[in-house]
Amino acid sequence: MLTQRLSLATAAAFLLLSINACSQDSGPTLTAPDAFAQAQAGKLTLIDIRRPDEWKQTGVAKGALQINMAHPQGDAGFVSQVTAETGGDKNAPIGLICRTGNRTTQMQRVLTDAGFTQIYNIKEGMAGSGAGPGWIARGLPVEACERC
Repeated sequence: MLTQRLSLATAAAFLLLSINACSQDSGPTLTAPDAFAQAQAGKLTLIDIRRPDEWKQTGVAKGALQINMAHPQGDAGFVSQVTAETGGDKNAPIGLICRTGNRTTQMQRVLTDAGFTQIYNIKEGMAGSGAGPGWIARGLPVEACERC
């Protein structure tokens, strides 16, 4: 009986710690309209981190670079490609967008851990999430994927 209670208490503690870790905000966010306005003004590099099949299906946010987070060289390859696109400037403002904001949260942490200082998560994504209706539903412009 005591072993069962200890196991249950351990499981409950693990669950609470896991929920807390998942709910922590990884960093600054932008709404889709704010990200678009900043990108259009040249104040933000917008990067769509989804897969090519997703870019083909919905199009890409206007002006966004297409850098698949599932890079053949893993996170290091993704970081290397972002570094190249920003000319090595790790202080350059970068906005990350995916479908619903989950993957951008993960890659925001990866880039921050690599020394980037201004990584913004567009948490509503292209399709919408609890953070907002999304790029497409807001009627923001999309472009066909030229590489797909």
